[in-house]
Amino acid sequence: MTTLAAIIPHGQLEQWLSDYGYLAVFLLVGLESIGVPLPGETMLIAASLYAGSTHKLSIELIVAVAAAGAIVGDNIGYSVGRHGGWRLLRRHGHRVGIDERRLKLGRYLFLRHGGKVVFFGRFVSILRTYAALLAGANHMPFPRFFVFNATGGVIWAAIYGFGYYYAAHLLKKLNTPFTIVAVVIAVLAFVGGLFFVRRNIDEWEERAERALPGPLQ
Repeated sequence: MTTLAAIIPHGQLEQWLSDYGYLAVFLLVGLESIGVPLPGETMLIAASLYAGSTHKLSIELIVAVAAAGAIVGDNIGYSVGRHGGWRLLRRHGHRVGIDERRLKLGRYLFLRHGGKVVFFGRFVSILRTYAALLAGANHMPFPRFFVFNATGGVIWAAIYGFGYYYAAHLLKKLNTPFTIVAVVIAVLAFVGGLFFVRRNIDEWEERAERALPGPLQ
């Protein structure tokens, strides 16, 4: 499935950063958190690298607006899911890659690990986009959702923001084989995480089918 996140070039993100600064970070992270398939996390990474290499933006403000965008967007996504989102997902979810099996997997995961899904979902591409919507659709209690959502948003923004900022700063000052190896290891770890999710998602969907047999109501 081709999404907006996949077709927006990295150079376009840098142009938005140059033109709109922190607002671009807030909007892309927020819209992705609502459920729009935009490259919110990629924008956070691009902004952090941009700040680390040019110092035209403050990394502290980047982290703050990214966390705010994540929290605000997730709360809007939760509200949409809570008020009619289940019918919306069943009718149109296939357009964004959420079919009946994925919906059943979402309900299964929220029944067993609701708080963990909201918190750790911030670090997983598909869940980052749809976790809040699914939390609302599955009627996760809002106070519980908010605690895990806000905590995950702040920690996610801090890890990615400060991590990539100092990586860019280090690369600028220390262009050594050790640095290159460290970057390669980080990239391999990221790809390995994606591979793990894709390899195991069929098994998770089968568990969800056994736990919730038949069509979803």
